[in-house]
Amino acid sequence: MTSVDSPMGIVTREGDRDVVAFRRDYPEPPETVWAALTESDRLARWFGSFTGDARPGGTVQLVMTAPEDAGGPASTVHIEECEPHRRLRLRVEQDEGEPWVLSLALAPSADGTVLDFRQVLPPGFSPADAGPGWHWYLDRLGADLTGRTFPAWPAYEALAGDYA
Repeated sequence: MTSVDSPMGIVTREGDRDVVAFRRDYPEPPETVWAALTESDRLARWFGSFTGDARPGGTVQLVMTAPEDAGGPASTVHIEECEPHRRLRLRVEQDEGEPWVLSLALAPSADGTVLDFRQVLPPGFSPADAGPGWHWYLDRLGADLTGRTFPAWPAYEALAGDYA
């Protein structure tokens, strides 16, 4: 079984919303991490691919590519903010309910890049349903960036109680 050795996310409250947040350190420069987050072919290796107008104010269609999530319909993603190599804010439409709001901030560090990731959860959406998945995907990003083997999902699925 694959162990989970990366930092756990934290759950906070903003008004009436839960927020799931992660801080990760990657040994690559911000430009490399940014490419893995924003170039469809790079993003597809660890998360999903997209087509469409990938610019601030644009909209893309995102298709999940990880075997555990692949095969579903495309999600509409609105790019609300994009400051290359620094900030990205996305709104992901859901079939039912409010959209997901995701924010990513990159900062250079002495050892590479610090990524701060946040998802403001829609009302009634449990952090236990979001935290393990983002934890896993951010570890997949790290594995992709460093050439390591992708972590196995079951070790992360078992973390749901830690995000409740």
